[in-house]
Amino acid sequence: MMNYPPVNIDWAYLVEKIERLLDLSDEFLSRKLADEVDVDPLLFRDHIAFRWSHEGLLEAVSYPDLPERDELLGIDEILARLHQNTRQFVAGFPANNVLLWGERGTGKSSAVKCLLREFAPLGLRLVELHRDDLFHLPVITRALRAQPFRFILFCDDLSFDEAESGHRELKTLLQGGIEAPPPNVLIYATANRRHLMPERFAERGEQAEIHPEEAISEKLSLSDRFGITLGFYPVNQDLYLAIVRHLAARRQLELDQHDLEREALQWALLRGARSGRVARQFIDDLSGRLAMNSLDRDTPLANTGHP
Repeated sequence: MMNYPPVNIDWAYLVEKIERLLDLSDEFLSRKLADEVDVDPLLFRDHIAFRWSHEGLLEAVSYPDLPERDELLGIDEILARLHQNTRQFVAGFPANNVLLWGERGTGKSSAVKCLLREFAPLGLRLVELHRDDLFHLPVITRALRAQPFRFILFCDDLSFDEAESGHRELKTLLQGGIEAPPPNVLIYATANRRHLMPERFAERGEQAEIHPEEAISEKLSLSDRFGITLGFYPVNQDLYLAIVRHLAARRQLELDQHDLEREALQWALLRGARSGRVARQFIDDLSGRLAMNSLDRDTPLANTGHP
């Protein structure tokens, strides 16, 4: 058996080269898509909500989810701040990119989507963009810049790991690139954590950088580029039950309030959480059960197929 000399591999250099190749491939794909994207202006006249597909196409959403603002309880100040910023933007005045962060199920996404009810007639359009497609941002902004509408790029559930590169394009669009951002495009993003990128305890140990404050600053720089950050906090029991009662009244559910609250608390206990989302899921389940009970009472035995 032949003995081969040991091979010394510079892993840091190899990783850097691989990351560079990935960046070049993203850049090539982005340029390729730029040559193919051709947006029909009539698309924005006939539709108000869109999604950017993984194939690099802007697709109209025929049946957008448009929550009503009065369904969102307990976040009045947040909604007012978001409404004011959007109103400035639609009117053609300076406005800020917005980061909505906090507990899951507390209404972050609904707060953004409900804006279309009021502002779509004034020219606002919503484009949903997934995290994995953020490297398309230069292509998207070039396609939207010349359109006579106002666009919110909606990035839902946004977060990054250190190895991901999509945050670079996002940082450039938010602030810092040599090209001025389009005046008719803003980014509204939601996230479960405020700073979007993880900060690990290991970074403070023996393997940390010589200047750890610079590494931490780099992680915070992305969230800092959002002009407005709005925090969504856990829902307490009183607010959770208020949401349940409000939704039940809107559905015109005929159920004793004591029974309603008791079942709602049991539902939250089984789910292990209290939030607006959990309240809505409970009301959906309750509405279905009550409707089925009513149907069973009104259906004659002759029509059930049973003797």
